[in-house]
Amino acid sequence: MFSHNSGDSSLDYRTHRQVNLEATAGEEEALSAHPTATTSPSPTAIMLAQQQMQYQGNGNNGMMQGEEIYMQQEEEWEREGLLDPAWEKQQRKTFTAWCNSHLRKAGTQIDNIEEDFQNGLKLMLLLEVLSGEQLPKPDRGKMRFHKIANVNKALDFIASKGVRLVSIGAEEIVDGNVKMTLGMIWTIILRFAIQDISVDEMTAKDGLLLWCQRKTAPYKNVNVQNFHTNWKDGLAFCALIHRHRPDLLDYSKLSKANPLANLNLAFDIAEKYLDIPRMLDAEEIVATDRPDERSIITYVSSYYHYFAHAREAESAANRVSKALAGRQGNDDLENEYDRLASDLLGWIQRTTPWLENRVTDNTLPGARKKLDEFRTYRTQHKPPRVGQKGQLETAFNTLQTKLRLNNRPPYMPKEGRMVSDIANAWKNLDNAERGFEDWLLSEMMRLERLDRLAQKFKRKADIHEEWSKGKDELLSRNDYRNATLSEVKALKRKHGAFESDLAVHQERVEQLAAIAEELNKLGYHDSPAINSRCQRICSSWDRLGVLTTQRRQGIDEVEKILERVDTLHLDFAKRVTPFNNWLDGAREDLVDMFIVHSIEATQGLINDHEQFKSTLIEADKEYRLLVGIFQEVQRFAQQHNIPGALENPYSSSSAQEITNKWNEVRQLVPRRDQALQQEMMRQQQNERIRRTFAEKANVVGPWIEKQLDIVSSIGMGVHKSLEEALKKLIACRTAVEAFRPHIDELEQYRQAEQEAIILENKYTKYSMETLRVGWEQLLTSINRNINEVENQILTRDSKGITSEQLNEFRLSFNHFDKNRSGRLTPEEFKACLLSLGHNVRNDKQGESQFLKIMSSVDPNMSGYVKFDSFLDYLTRQAAGTDSADSLIESFRVLAQDRPFITPEDLRRELPPDQAEYCIRKMQPYRLPGAPPNALDYASFAGTLYQF
Repeated sequence: MFSHNSGDSSLDYRTHRQVNLEATAGEEEALSAHPTATTSPSPTAIMLAQQQMQYQGNGNNGMMQGEEIYMQQEEEWEREGLLDPAWEKQQRKTFTAWCNSHLRKAGTQIDNIEEDFQNGLKLMLLLEVLSGEQLPKPDRGKMRFHKIANVNKALDFIASKGVRLVSIGAEEIVDGNVKMTLGMIWTIILRFAIQDISVDEMTAKDGLLLWCQRKTAPYKNVNVQNFHTNWKDGLAFCALIHRHRPDLLDYSKLSKANPLANLNLAFDIAEKYLDIPRMLDAEEIVATDRPDERSIITYVSSYYHYFAHAREAESAANRVSKALAGRQGNDDLENEYDRLASDLLGWIQRTTPWLENRVTDNTLPGARKKLDEFRTYRTQHKPPRVGQKGQLETAFNTLQTKLRLNNRPPYMPKEGRMVSDIANAWKNLDNAERGFEDWLLSEMMRLERLDRLAQKFKRKADIHEEWSKGKDELLSRNDYRNATLSEVKALKRKHGAFESDLAVHQERVEQLAAIAEELNKLGYHDSPAINSRCQRICSSWDRLGVLTTQRRQGIDEVEKILERVDTLHLDFAKRVTPFNNWLDGAREDLVDMFIVHSIEATQGLINDHEQFKSTLIEADKEYRLLVGIFQEVQRFAQQHNIPGALENPYSSSSAQEITNKWNEVRQLVPRRDQALQQEMMRQQQNERIRRTFAEKANVVGPWIEKQLDIVSSIGMGVHKSLEEALKKLIACRTAVEAFRPHIDELEQYRQAEQEAIILENKYTKYSMETLRVGWEQLLTSINRNINEVENQILTRDSKGITSEQLNEFRLSFNHFDKNRSGRLTPEEFKACLLSLGHNVRNDKQGESQFLKIMSSVDPNMSGYVKFDSFLDYLTRQAAGTDSADSLIESFRVLAQDRPFITPEDLRRELPPDQAEYCIRKMQPYRLPGAPPNALDYASFAGTLYQF
């Protein structure tokens, strides 16, 4: 591996010696082929040998001293003689391109290397760009001494960096000495581009050569042992490019026989795609027996720096990408939670007022319609919402776990959408639902009773109005004034019988008034019509009373004259009146509707009916007696030929009327028998429904309770592995889902009870409401425990803790969770930490430390510590976490050491979706000197880790 930073670590002497000797051999070979070369050892070889001896003598200080010797060696080499013309041409081109690659950052460039540095201004600017430091203010004059002063400032700055400048003076640079100018530039290149190269503790030229050897080792026809002849065929340049960017060229298609094409290909690609200027000329390299080493080193060092920065940028981009991927996933989870919470809360807010509205339209059909709507809500609308509620809690817990594992602040939903808010809303929904069904059934019973009372009022009113029809006219007659004595007495007796009948009907009128009053109190929907009819009957009754009194007074006045009485008619009238009233009462009772809800009540009605039937024998005797009296009257009238004898002056009831009523009663008795038997069958059916529901409920109820105990034991217990606990919970969930048909069957039985209006069931302690609540609790408990175990697995895997550690944590938590509530008080939490070996001192400092711990495990200050927070705290103690500083450092690398980053940088280094995410989230960077589109990556990184 290689880095930009030079260090004090020791060198691998054998590797360094091999590289130096190979370099020396290459130099000797090249010099021997040069026209000016001699057979004597070159100064380079002598200096390298001296350098190797010095390394062996100085130990760990060899690196820094080696660099100084290398600099001295270059200086000595420079003094050997004038530059080869070909080398000078190559150095001019290479050094000019290298200087311009840096000067362009300051918005300028040079065209002639020995002339453009004569006044020292661009030389000082070049040093400022390379070092990042500011040099002394230059002299702006154009006189020679001004130029010398500027060049001296530049040379002094170079010397301040530990570089020895031998035989290079300001006057030579000002005079345009090509040799000295190129030597000075080479010294600058050595200091700022090559000296900092470090590969396996080898620095500068040796380190660069070792880097080239390693990168090109796998490539055919490439053997880099120096920085001149080994690069002539261009394959070494192409190998370096292909090693780092294989997408830019196909190395397999290159040939050592085409050096010019290879060199031009490498130079073109480097300039176009790697932003490395074209510092070398391919034709010159090919035409030169030994290319200029300094030019090659300068150009190759640009490759080294570019690929080193590219690798660092790639690593930084990966770190940023990883951080953003987690943040984007969490954003998706937050949006999903917000959507689910809004939808569920909206449904609850729409449904709760409907359940709280305990008002009907006061009609039986309206109440039945509302009951059907409630059944639809219970069986179709609510079950999916129960699952949605569990899904919402699971999403929230998973999100919080991922945020904790990624060292992110907890997710705080919008106001009113917390899990506790949803739980409270759901509790209000359950409270509103509780009792709604019982209230609705009670309301239906009340309305049914009102309907039957109204029907009873109608029947009694019909009977009374039928009876009273024509009574006003009858009582208004004055027929007694022209009647005989017997007729008058008959009229008097008839009127007396009417008064008796009137007294009997007084009770019926009172009953009508009482029924109307009860209907008013119970809020019968058609009370105005009932009241109107009752008022008409009462008014008619009052008129009958007045007319009866008036007629009585008139008859009493005539009675003094008319005293003859028809005893037979009188006897008939006395007997027929009570019998007629009995018949009317019997007929009314036999057609009266009955409301019962049990077999016992129905049996009571049957017993009463049997008792009534036992009185029919005496009634039959009375009927025959009355018929006998009437027949005797007929015989008397025929015997004595008495005109009008068949008319009974004492009674309006005739034998035929009595016969008709008696026959009607005899027909109604078997009908009543049949109705009572049908009611008994209905009550027996209701009893079977009760028993059927009870038998099923007595199986389902204990099963649900057992499953709740099993799930609770799994959730609070310790297992060999979390996977085993998860497997058991999933098996429980499968068993519960398979048991669902039993609940549906119970719902059908409950619907049968509702349709039969069955309110109580003495055969079971379980109601459908308690079973529904237990079922929902079982589903919720299973899903919650599965989610908790999955989060524990996620925590274990991400934090690298073992199952044994998790079991130990769970045992400790359960030990101090005395009431099995799934949470610890601060005192219990502190005792649990002590039991696990955590040092929590019992003094002010320890109390302050414990308060900080509590703020991390209970950020909402609820006063309790849940197991997931407890586990997260323990795992954090054993695992390192990323931080905002590390993310800022990664962004700094992508921004090329700038305090801001641009959208172009982000799109170049990051995946498209993450780049656009950063551009949307980052704030503008507004400090002076920043471009308009600059973004503040430091504040953005802080928000990702802000608590």
